[in-house]
Amino acid sequence: MRAQQPYYPDSDWQTKKPEELKMNKKTLDSAIAFALNSENKVEKDLRIANLKAFSREPDYKILGPMKERGGPAGLVIKNGYIVAEWGDINRVDMTFSVTKSYLSTIAGLAVDQGLIKNVNESVNQYVWDGKFEGEHNSKITWQHLLTQSSDWSGSLFGLNDWADRPPKEGHIDDWKNRKYFEPGTNFEYNDVRVNLLSYSLLQIWRKPLPIILKDKIMDPIGASTTWRWFGYDNSFENMDGLMMQSVSGGGHHGGGIFINTLDHARFGLLFLRNGKWKNQQLLSEKWINEVQQPSFANNNYGYMWWLNANQNWKGISPKVYYAAGFGGNYIIIDKEHDLVVVFRWIDDSKIAEALRLIIKSIE
Repeated sequence: MRAQQPYYPDSDWQTKKPEELKMNKKTLDSAIAFALNSENKVEKDLRIANLKAFSREPDYKILGPMKERGGPAGLVIKNGYIVAEWGDINRVDMTFSVTKSYLSTIAGLAVDQGLIKNVNESVNQYVWDGKFEGEHNSKITWQHLLTQSSDWSGSLFGLNDWADRPPKEGHIDDWKNRKYFEPGTNFEYNDVRVNLLSYSLLQIWRKPLPIILKDKIMDPIGASTTWRWFGYDNSFENMDGLMMQSVSGGGHHGGGIFINTLDHARFGLLFLRNGKWKNQQLLSEKWINEVQQPSFANNNYGYMWWLNANQNWKGISPKVYYAAGFGGNYIIIDKEHDLVVVFRWIDDSKIAEALRLIIKSIE
């Protein structure tokens, strides 16, 4: 008997009732109610939220666009079909560090096309403008940038690496003048270095990264025309005589990807389907597998995707991986259950329980 082809949505995404997919409607409904009642407490005015969250950083400033957020929203995609939705799934919102997983995808496309021959190569073989010079920075590879373990030292678009999320203990000058970790050995969440990856990818693509994402991923998967990817007011670079914006990998200083919940879900479904969309292999299976590999410096982090390898989400498979952003933004990939779940503005402490309830409705 011939295996049934997996379903992919066209412009109109088909919805199925839970019982059609052998899911318990009552349990699923309770999961959605739980998500709706677990709104993140972050301020609706995200400029205020950012200033509160990051004001301890020296000379912190908002450099890119921001907008007020909406309320809780989300989607449950089972076997490719919409089986549950809540909130305004068409509303375009900031998504903060979920952007990093989109940025990682641009790197994957570069590897697939041979623009990057090997992620273990030093970035200074590709970017020769001084950003990767010196005894420390010259050791940094693409893999180190992708796993946030480069410990790159420098300044980009007026932002210093040492000023991004400094330790709460001790004097800032001690941190500024500390001894740097060997690249690849220490995980540190740092948006300046993430933006350095974006800048470096711009150097090899020589086209704006939002155009690469649109042409090679978002248009083929049927995403809407409403998503946008922003950088900073001062992050424009002269590339082959044209001014192009180097986009940011999150909303730490504003910018990043602004997108609706449905488009997030399409992106998640592409990863659930191992990079294939209908009859097109948009992203290699090899790359999809590589983003899920635990990194040396943090075995709960791959190539800008979070992993549940240590089962920090209790009761959830260690094979689940996800994109995550400030304020409770998530795209969750659960291949074992053929499941994609998108959460917007959920309390981070409630995410595991909400996901457990959704999975429980399947079992």
